[in-house]
Order: sequence, then structure tokens, then C-alpha cells
Amino acid sequence: MLNLKMNLDTNIFNPEKLKWIPTRNGFGEGLVLAGEKNPNVVALTADLEESTRFLAFHKKFPERFIDVGVAEQNLMGVAAGMALNGKIPFIGSYATFSPGRNWDQLRVSVCYNNLPVKIAGAHAGLSVGPDGATHQALEDIAITRVLPNITVIVPCDYHEARKAAMAAAEMPGPVYVRFARPNTAVLTTENTPFEVGKATLLWDSGDDVAIVGAGPQLYEALLAAKTLSEKKPAKGDKKLGVKVLNLHTIKPIDEKMLFALGKKTGAFVVVEEHQIHGGVFGAVAETMAQICPIPIESVSVADTFGESGEHQELLEKYGLLAEDIIEAVGRVMKRKV
Repeated sequence: MLNLKMNLDTNIFNPEKLKWIPTRNGFGEGLVLAGEKNPNVVALTADLEESTRFLAFHKKFPERFIDVGVAEQNLMGVAAGMALNGKIPFIGSYATFSPGRNWDQLRVSVCYNNLPVKIAGAHAGLSVGPDGATHQALEDIAITRVLPNITVIVPCDYHEARKAAMAAAEMPGPVYVRFARPNTAVLTTENTPFEVGKATLLWDSGDDVAIVGAGPQLYEALLAAKTLSEKKPAKGDKKLGVKVLNLHTIKPIDEKMLFALGKKTGAFVVVEEHQIHGGVFGAVAETMAQICPIPIESVSVADTFGESGEHQELLEKYGLLAEDIIEAVGRVMKRKV
């Protein structure tokens, strides 16, 4: 098995010591660090500075902060204008509003001109819980990754979100970073490698199947991998060897790593808190169809809108927990050649 100290918090399977921190907190801290490093970093929100964790930046750099009010299209347009004048704008709102409501401005004003606007999509997936379907962004990865020039990052935890914010500030062109609302498991450490476009192996107990995921759902993937790796095989069967890949960058996707894992395992299960169409599953399936065709199963939201409820209840209702991942592994192993 991979030395967990390399990439994982050593308390990952210790419920009493495992830390749970919102990924949005990490992004907010990373934004402040990016602002300290580069005076051209500015921040804009659409009346959601506390929810998006842009508040700390506002307090530290009040002259570099703008609240445009509840006007997401204007938010993107103002950011584009500032980028044309040498600034590095970070814009923050709920993902369902930005990039959801202002996708046209993202496409034409930002991506078409390849401007360094950094879009922070907060409260993504089912994580906004009781706010219901209108606020649950389950399509944001699909609508961003389809655009030319943009980079799409889905951090798995607090540490990775902080690193993603800092990395985005130094990258040319537009970047979309997606993060969740509630407390989620801190999977990695401050020293875990993070490089845009380079996926990270979190678990390795063998070569039978790879669980590929992005975002906080990787915690469920790790729980599933541990259960599968420890499960006593039936008579005549061998113990199942599982890999877990943190595909934090959806675009540009790490083709080299996916090809290597595809060749080794011959079967993938893709895990995400997003619609089955167009998200991480879509990106992985498209890539593998071209470079290494293998059976792939998806653990995602099955082409339906969400509803109001607590986050954990919704993960259970829509089949996004470790037990669902284990079932998907069983299905893909039956299809494996």
C-alpha cells in the first residue's frame, strides 16, 4: 500500500481526530495569501463576501475589493474590464449564479479574450443542502470545461482549496475553482503535492480497479477503498487491489496518469457530486475513449435536479456514499476484460 504519510492526513480513518473544515475556508485564506504576494490581485463579489469567504480579503485590502451587488453578469463584466487593465480579478458567488447565471459573459468577455479572471464557485453540488435545487450547482463543471482557454479545478479539501487559490493567481488565462459549503474531511496535508494538471494518487493497494474522483467526495472513495482492500475474498477469489486518484484538475486533464492507471487496472469508477453528464465522468470517459478504452462506471447524480435536505441526507438519497462506490466497483469488475 502507498505510504499514506506522503499524500494523506494520517488521521483520515480516525473519526475522533479527523478534521472537518469547509473547502471555502481554504480558498478564502489562499486568496489573502495571493493578495499579499501580488498587488494586482483584486476581489469582487455579488453580495456574498461572507459566504464565499472573500470577507478576509476585503478586511485586509479594502481598496482592492468591490461588491457589485446582486448582479452576476455585471460581476463578470467588471472583472473582465479590470483584467484588461492589468489586474488579476477573483470573483466569488454561489456556483449556480457564477458561472451559472453569467455564463455568456464568461464565454464572450473572459474566455474569448483569454483574460486572467478567476471564478470562485461556492456552495457547489448538493452541499448547499436546504436551499434546494435552485441553489445546488450540479452542472457547473460541464458548462465551464467546455469553454476554450479555461482551467477547471475541483479541490478535495481545505488544504487543496488554499493551494488552488494561490496557484490560480499565478496562472495566465481564466480559471474556475469549485468548492463546497459545509465542513468536509481534511484528506491531505500542507505538504501534499499540488500542481495544476497533475493528478495525485491517494491510495494504492493493488491494480484491480481505480476509483477516480474530484472534490470532497474523495473521502467516500477512500472509505470504499479501505473497505474493499480489507474485505476477505470469497473462496477462490483474490483480494481486491484498489487505487484512488485525486483528479483535482478537470481541465487540463492528466492524460498521462489516466493512461497509466487504465493500463494497470483496466477498470475505473468515477466519483463526483455533479450530474452524470458533462462532469468528471464525462471528462474521464472522453479521455479514455481516445487513449485507452476500458469499462467505466459512474457514481454521480443521475440526470435529475436536487431537493432540499441536509447534505448527508442528500448524498445518501442520490447514491453518492462509500457503499454506492463499492457497488459500482462490483459492476465494473464484472465488465472488466
